[in-house]
Amino acid sequence: MKTRKVMALAGAGVLAVSMMTGCGSSSTASTTAAATTAAADTTAAAADTTAATETAALTGSITAAGSSALKPLVDDAADMFIEKYPDVSITIDAGGSGEGLKQVSEGTVNIGNSDVEASAKLDEAQAKELVDHQVCVVTMAPIVNNDVKEGGVEDLTKQQLIDIFTGKTTNWKEVGGPDESIVLVTRPTSSGTRATFQKYALDGNEEASNTSMETDDSGVLLQNVKDTKGAIGYVALSYLTGDAGVATVAIDGAEPTLENTYAGKYPVWTFEHMYTKGEPDEVVSAFLDYIMSDEYGAKMESLGYGVSSKMTNTEH
Repeated sequence: MKTRKVMALAGAGVLAVSMMTGCGSSSTASTTAAATTAAADTTAAAADTTAATETAALTGSITAAGSSALKPLVDDAADMFIEKYPDVSITIDAGGSGEGLKQVSEGTVNIGNSDVEASAKLDEAQAKELVDHQVCVVTMAPIVNNDVKEGGVEDLTKQQLIDIFTGKTTNWKEVGGPDESIVLVTRPTSSGTRATFQKYALDGNEEASNTSMETDDSGVLLQNVKDTKGAIGYVALSYLTGDAGVATVAIDGAEPTLENTYAGKYPVWTFEHMYTKGEPDEVVSAFLDYIMSDEYGAKMESLGYGVSSKMTNTEH
């Protein structure tokens, strides 16, 4: 009996040691897992701190001027950029593509926004000094006062449009509309919107001037068309994303939409450019990169601008 008791005690000792060993392994695994989690949290926190430091570290100012067609996009991008980088200030003016190109060439602004290539508004030497940053596609639409649409004008042939804007056709009844005079609301010759519309909607024909209703701002032009019976003008789709109070006109059956622009059905569009004189500095470069990023690109279409990569035909 004594021998059996000793053996039993020995067996109990082995079991106790085994249990202690098992508990020790579980404890070690838990400690390792906790350490790994803590290390991951520390790494994530460090990354967040680095990102925050980089965000806070970007300081400076940006000035831009030019295309009123591009201004709504640049305004919106600037607001979102400043949320990320609160120590950066951005000032954006319109004035037309020609004015923006002139100012960036002279060095009075950091960025010249333009609907046309620099060579269309500057001499060769000046244009060569500028670096082109092509940011999106803009579509230009003919717009009329609502009474014109109510009178039956919803679609014009290109030739009818040319005759209206060159002053050959002066009453809406000549194109199936109401018996009232056509009032042209125009842009100055410095306007890239005008240059684009003249090239692709009017086949290069020079539009008639109406100095009393000429404006270098698309927003003002839109309001003038809205307030003036018999009026017709043109703006970028970015001014027509909500209820603008005016009617668009189709050209040869093609409505001025992004879908028709992408598909090559609607002809009046161009690439938008943001020019810098030489390579941009750190702050300007970061802003341009942000506008052309996937992060911001998702918002472009909601503002009425086209994404360049969606164009099936990149040439007219």
